[in-house]
Amino acid sequence: MAKQLRFLIAVLIAFTLLQKTADGTTHEFYNGKAVRIVVGYAPGGGYDFYARVIARHMGKHIPGNPTFIVENMPGAGSLVSANHLYKIAKADGLNIGHFNGSLFQLQAMGQKEIDFDSTKFDYVGSVARVEIACGFAKASGIDNVEKWLASKVAPRMGATAPGTGGHDVSRILNATLALPIQLVLGYKSTGDMRVAVERGELNGICTGWESFKSLWKQQLESGDLIMVLQTMPKPHADLPKVPLAINFAKTEEARELIQVGIHNVSAVARPFVLPPRTPKERVEVLRKAFTATMNDAEFRADAEKSNLDLSPLTGEELEKTVHSLLKLNPALLAKLKQIISPN
Repeated sequence: MAKQLRFLIAVLIAFTLLQKTADGTTHEFYNGKAVRIVVGYAPGGGYDFYARVIARHMGKHIPGNPTFIVENMPGAGSLVSANHLYKIAKADGLNIGHFNGSLFQLQAMGQKEIDFDSTKFDYVGSVARVEIACGFAKASGIDNVEKWLASKVAPRMGATAPGTGGHDVSRILNATLALPIQLVLGYKSTGDMRVAVERGELNGICTGWESFKSLWKQQLESGDLIMVLQTMPKPHADLPKVPLAINFAKTEEARELIQVGIHNVSAVARPFVLPPRTPKERVEVLRKAFTATMNDAEFRADAEKSNLDLSPLTGEELEKTVHSLLKLNPALLAKLKQIISPN
């Protein structure tokens, strides 16, 4: 009996030591490390702003308090960075991607340039919906939807590339509401498009409202930039008098395309993503730290100071929502593909 008792005590001690070692390894991994957030756009746009605010606060919620570094990898509307995260970045818990979540839907459409499988990424969380609105320079003469619809010359609207909110929303609005749009592609960030609007190269832009608030604050206050339309399911608190795009839809198909192609995608538009095969314990550490950051009073005050809206999803919620986008009705998916990627 005494031998059995000594054996059980030895087993318990060994298990306890093993558990402490495992916990210590997880705890100590991030000590002295640097975590990279790779943003798929150039500095000066909404994605860059969100990443930098999160980078200032997330490290304190991780054992070992690692440093967070933001790097920019622009190209093809953030597709370059998404492909890099999937194929090249080390799956060690030290590399986080922040690219446009519209790319998940493009994967479902079979876009050939996409080299990733969304079901294999690990998801940290999403910081906010991209609540897209459309604004025009006062000089364009377009200050409401009716004038936009009646425009004899399609206004020049800026975008980066297919798979981004500005591009996809503009094309869906054109197809469903017959709003005339001459889409000019190739800009690296919303900041570049702001300069183009100021120079008169563009008449307007459809992009996230938080980008308007951050980059066009003075123009909005002076009336040099006028918000004409918003593509959210319900009016944004800042835009109570700006009409909703879906209310101009005249057919059920048009409403469904706006719902699926704009409203649903906007929920996952600002994801923070890990490479496939990142160790599960590090995925969990980063997920918990992300959620803690979203609830951090100092972080929220910093985001408010930067005019950034917050509507976060946990890693689990983001993963579930992304996977659902890959299961759309085939006929509706084919129609969206025809609109967004006609070539």
